[in-house]
Amino acid sequence: MSADQITKDMTMQEVLAVFPGAQRALFSRYHIGGCSSCGFQPTETLEQVGATHNVPDIEEAIRYLEQSRERERDIQIRPEELASALKAGQKLQLLDVRTPEEHKTARIEGARLVPEALAKEILEHWPKDTSIVVHCHVGERSVEAAFFLIGHGFTNVRSLAGGIDAWSAQVDPAVPRYAAAAAHSK
Repeated sequence: MSADQITKDMTMQEVLAVFPGAQRALFSRYHIGGCSSCGFQPTETLEQVGATHNVPDIEEAIRYLEQSRERERDIQIRPEELASALKAGQKLQLLDVRTPEEHKTARIEGARLVPEALAKEILEHWPKDTSIVVHCHVGERSVEAAFFLIGHGFTNVRSLAGGIDAWSAQVDPAVPRYAAAAAHSK
């Protein structure tokens, strides 16, 4: 068994440590973990959570989590890959799904902050094959945004692995790095 393999006797805290997107995946398939009525405790095992929420086949749920983790890996683009694509003039839409305060603190040249009006325009008017790369601070919100767009029929969506923080560390050190709490308090 590999160290990052999900098993039924792992606590939810352990499951989330090896696959941070597990809660999103469990909610989308089994309505687990998205609200107070379908929540779980970090100390409960995956098997206990499955039993509590009437998951008929915990092994199938584990396979689904593994497939979800693989899909999440597949939509990631490394900062160096994005930098190469931008340098080569590849036509893509770079979307920033952080808060306006975070966007003021640090930004990637050419990225567009996504306020509600732009989000509506994207969903209603952009071609579904538009090449889109979304980013946030460390790559968690952007994965959510990417799956949201994919769920709305977009076929060419990626999420910047590690977010703008990784971009700053690996591509452009002139982009300031920041702590999330500091950006929200500005």
